Amino acid sequence: MRKQILIVGAGFAGMWAALSAARLADKNDSQAIDITVIAPQPELRVRPRFYENNVETLVSPLMPLFDITGVKFLHGTVSTIHSDTRSVSWQDAEGKTHQHRYDRLILASGSHLNRSFVPGVQAHAFDLDQLESAAELEKHLHSLADKPESEARNTVVVCGGGFTGIEMAMELPGRLRDILGSNAKTRVVVVERGAQPGARYSEELRNVIVSASNELGVEWMVNAEVESVDAGGVTLKDGRSITSSTVIWTVGVQASDLTTQINAPRDRQGRLHVNANLQVEGHEEIYATGDVACAATDDKGNHALMTCQHAILLGKFAGNNAAASLLNVEPSPYRQEMYVTCLDLGAWGAVYTEGWDQQVKLTREEAKKLKVSIVSELIYPPKAERAAAFEMADPYAPFV
Repeated sequence: MRKQILIVGAGFAGMWAALSAARLADKNDSQAIDITVIAPQPELRVRPRFYENNVETLVSPLMPLFDITGVKFLHGTVSTIHSDTRSVSWQDAEGKTHQHRYDRLILASGSHLNRSFVPGVQAHAFDLDQLESAAELEKHLHSLADKPESEARNTVVVCGGGFTGIEMAMELPGRLRDILGSNAKTRVVVVERGAQPGARYSEELRNVIVSASNELGVEWMVNAEVESVDAGGVTLKDGRSITSSTVIWTVGVQASDLTTQINAPRDRQGRLHVNANLQVEGHEEIYATGDVACAATDDKGNHALMTCQHAILLGKFAGNNAAASLLNVEPSPYRQEMYVTCLDLGAWGAVYTEGWDQQVKLTREEAKKLKVSIVSELIYPPKAERAAAFEMADPYAPFV
């Protein structure tokens, strides 16, 4: 019977896991392994760019790539993992339920925002979590031009000062000018629970964020937590309120709920603890990758973050190692010693840092050029050319 590698998810980690597994099978002349991806759509949605305009264009088709590399695709959603029988239940586009067995399962089902722990967020806040919700926000922003001038219309509140919140907030002054006109008195406010803007980052990076915020007119409310959101805006736990018809929620990222179906340790974000080969603790036939994996990047105590930077390499190692275990090939322990950030700061430019201590290396236009190159070229899927795709899917291939 043919061996089955089943990959749940077609994001950065899932796509690269599929290509990496196919690469190793091809390298070892194996005709006895089927590699199958189950996902809601055969496209890579470029989530790191969802704060931009024209969000519905930020997708890349995967079927040409999968076809040329021999990866099978099933259009559907996995609902249940049966680890005892090594199978999953999944629903196709028509809602019919099917079963698919596996010899190796690679869980790459991503993450989502938890919008339920603060009253009113689900009903009244926008987010950038998925393509559909980001498109809804974009449509809403453009509709502001049709509304009468008011404080609520002209004010946008971004809840959360992490990377997503910062990039969205810094983009907003320019977008609001384009929509409402250069004479409109707009206001962008970031609500941050930390003691200062960019509180979780290095002092050097924080200083850049503060400088860009001041120049763009982005306000920060620090030491602040949201009590509730309603149609009129945001109420903070200290009693302050902000009138706004546009509240954007960017906090509370959690790993896919499918992680709860595997009896294994998870971290506070729901990510499954994995060993160096990315196997889930206690389940050597299951690999976790991308946003569902709590994986050590080095021997210094650092762990992969929920970013495409880590998801891409995690996917390559997971696919390689799942295939290696069926081919009697030595696995390749996951390591990702280098950590960089490139944060878009709107019309101000961008900032590029290196190392876990976030040493600033480039700012403004130099960093902006690098940011554009990363998000518009480097993180996109390879061309549908078999040899080139396999070369890039090598876990040790340079990321250039």
